[in-house]
Amino acid sequence: MERFYFGNQIELLKNGDGYFPALLREITTARYSIHIETYIFELDDSGVPVAEALIAAAARGVQVHLLLDGFGARDFPTSWQARMLKAGIRLLFFRPEISRWALQRRRLRRLHRKIAVIDARVAFVGGINIIDDRNTPHQVPPRYDYAVRVQGPLLPAIQDAVRHMWWQVCWAQFKQPWLTVLSYPAESQVMGDMEAALVVRDNLRHRRAIEQCYLAAIQRAHHEILIANAYFLPGIAFRRALFAAAKRGVRVVVLLQGRVEYLLLHYATRTLYRSFLDNGIEIWEYRRSFMHAKVAVIDGVWATVGSSNIDPFSLLLAREANVVVRDSRFAAELRHDLFHSLAYASARVELDEVRRAPWWRRILPWLSYALVRSAMGIVGYGRQEYTASDE
Repeated sequence: MERFYFGNQIELLKNGDGYFPALLREITTARYSIHIETYIFELDDSGVPVAEALIAAAARGVQVHLLLDGFGARDFPTSWQARMLKAGIRLLFFRPEISRWALQRRRLRRLHRKIAVIDARVAFVGGINIIDDRNTPHQVPPRYDYAVRVQGPLLPAIQDAVRHMWWQVCWAQFKQPWLTVLSYPAESQVMGDMEAALVVRDNLRHRRAIEQCYLAAIQRAHHEILIANAYFLPGIAFRRALFAAAKRGVRVVVLLQGRVEYLLLHYATRTLYRSFLDNGIEIWEYRRSFMHAKVAVIDGVWATVGSSNIDPFSLLLAREANVVVRDSRFAAELRHDLFHSLAYASARVELDEVRRAPWWRRILPWLSYALVRSAMGIVGYGRQEYTASDE
């Protein structure tokens, strides 16, 4: 189970407009160390200022660690890599892509976390990559997403998580000289009155940690479950937990991506619509722009913001990190913003709409789901979760 720490100050940040100014302020005032993990790092209107700020920090003696995913950031320019390394930035890629055509299970195990820790004093955790909100190829901008800024007793847990990941990658890539990390104890003094926990998913001791955290909160729900998740294809245990909550009178609302990004997953998700609606769950699709959020609020007191989607790739394969907050004010702020998106940027999916869909719109989701299920079986993950019936 997750360990909660009392006395934190957790600030909700919405979209890049809220996230990048806060992140840049901390980078530009950093004195000792910076750790950043991200799945994507684009050198665009938001990424270039971050890259320049990291180079400037390294130039003034700050120890900068930058860990990028080898697939998500596979096109990170070599010219910028050279600049960063020359400036003294310690830059590594998690599981770097050797061949795009290699058929290996480990390629699916990605670093999907988005974490920054500055001077062991402040941390950022969420779903926002280092990419501009308006950089949405083939999608309508801006990107809709969340992160949190954390100060307080939760800091040591976040710092330990990024250091542990850094050491793992250093050992795997024979970068032993980079194992030496400036040792400053994380500032863990009381900064507020919020109770919060860090929940990570890995392929060792915490394989099911984020899913189990969700399930425990759903099973305890009395009044309302509000989930906003861009890539939503839960396994059978998760689906049954939502059905059971709806059956005992809990209002269950799911906000999903209304625009097509990943074709297979988009249509596979639509196979859930009929069973969810039949069980009294509300489905809304965010249609104003491109949604990337991975958040939830339960009973107005429990909330989570992080990198984990509710799909087989996040719940069973990728390295993920979520912050869980037990605080009515924080939950109310996030809930208010989500319901604003429901009212002004989303459309509710009705049961009659699903029932009357033409045959080709009903077949395509089931073909997509069958392909996802087959893929999970081939790679040996999630066989039971994605082969069992909802009945």
